[in-house]
Amino acid sequence: MKVLVTGTAGFIGSHVAQVLLARGDEVVGFDNLNDYYDVSLKQARLARLLDKPGYTHIAGDLADRAAVEQAFATHKPARVVNLAAQAGVRYAAENPHVYVASNVTGFLHILEGCRHFGVEHLVYASTSSVYGANRAMPFSEHSPAEHPLTLYAATKKANEQMAHSYAHLYGIPCTGLRFFTVYGPWGRPDMALFLFTKAILEGKPIRVFNHGHHKRSFTYVDDIVEGVVRTLDRVPGKDPDWSGERPDPATSGVAPYRLYNIGNEQPVELLRYIEVLEDCLGRKAVMEMLPLQPGDVPDTEADVSDLVANVGYRPVVPVEEGVANFVRWYRGYYGV
Repeated sequence: MKVLVTGTAGFIGSHVAQVLLARGDEVVGFDNLNDYYDVSLKQARLARLLDKPGYTHIAGDLADRAAVEQAFATHKPARVVNLAAQAGVRYAAENPHVYVASNVTGFLHILEGCRHFGVEHLVYASTSSVYGANRAMPFSEHSPAEHPLTLYAATKKANEQMAHSYAHLYGIPCTGLRFFTVYGPWGRPDMALFLFTKAILEGKPIRVFNHGHHKRSFTYVDDIVEGVVRTLDRVPGKDPDWSGERPDPATSGVAPYRLYNIGNEQPVELLRYIEVLEDCLGRKAVMEMLPLQPGDVPDTEADVSDLVANVGYRPVVPVEEGVANFVRWYRGYYGV
C-alpha cells in the first residue's frame, strides 16, 4: 500500500520508512530538515532512503497548510504515519511557538488531509511524557493523563484529543502510540545516550540529573518500529464495551480510536544505563551530579499488555544489546 510517513529524515521516521519499503510498501516521505540539530545527520538518514525503489520525498513543513494539502492531493496515501514533530522536552521551554506550530497546527493539517482524502488509518506519535504527574506504575493507557508537566507533553496530549474528535466526526480510524525513551543507531544528538557517548569519548564530564537515580523504560528503536508497523496494519474500530459513564481513555465507543504504550517493560536506572555505556566504550564517565530538572519525572514504566494482546508484540531488546548497537553505529558513523 501507499503510506505517507512524516519525519522520514528523523530518527524513528527513517527507520519506519526502511521497514515499510523492505516489505514492499510505497512510501511518500515528508520532512522539512529543520536545524533543531545537525542537519547533516538528517541528510545522511534521508540518503539511505532516496535511492530505494518505492520511495518519494517531499521537502515540506507540517505547519505549511498548502504543502500538506498538496502532498495528500498528489499522492493520495492509503494510510499515514505521523512522526514529524518538534521534539525535545527542554527546548520547548525556550521555543514554545515552534512546538505549537509543528505539533498542534501541523497535526491539524494532517488530520484535515486524512479527512478530505479518505485515509484508511492514521497512526501518530504520542509520548510517555503525557503521564506527567501520574505516579501509579506501570503507566497504563487506561488511566487518566490529565496533568502533563511540559509544553511538549501538552502538545502530544492535544494530538490525542484532536485525533479522537476527527475519528468521531469524520470516521477516520486513529491510533496514537505513546513512545517511551527511544534510543538506538541514527538517534537524536540531543538525547542522553548520544550526549553521553560524545562526552565520554572526548573526555568531558556528563550531566547526570536526579543524581542518576531515576528509572526509564529505555526502548530500542527496532522495538518501536515493529510496534508502529504492526499497529499500522491493525485498523481500530469502536469499542463495544466502552461506557460514557466510566470512560476509558485508551478506547472509544463513539469513534474508531485507540491508544497504545510502546516501551520496554523493564525500566533501567540511569546509573545502570551509564554503566552499560561505559562497558561498551571501554571508558569511565566523569559525572556531574545534578538535581531533577523542572518538568522531568522521576520514573517511567510502560504497561504494554494491550499491545501484546491486540497487536501480538512486546518490546524485548535489553539495554546491554541496544547500547552496544548504538556505540557500534556511532563509532562507524563518526569514525571514532
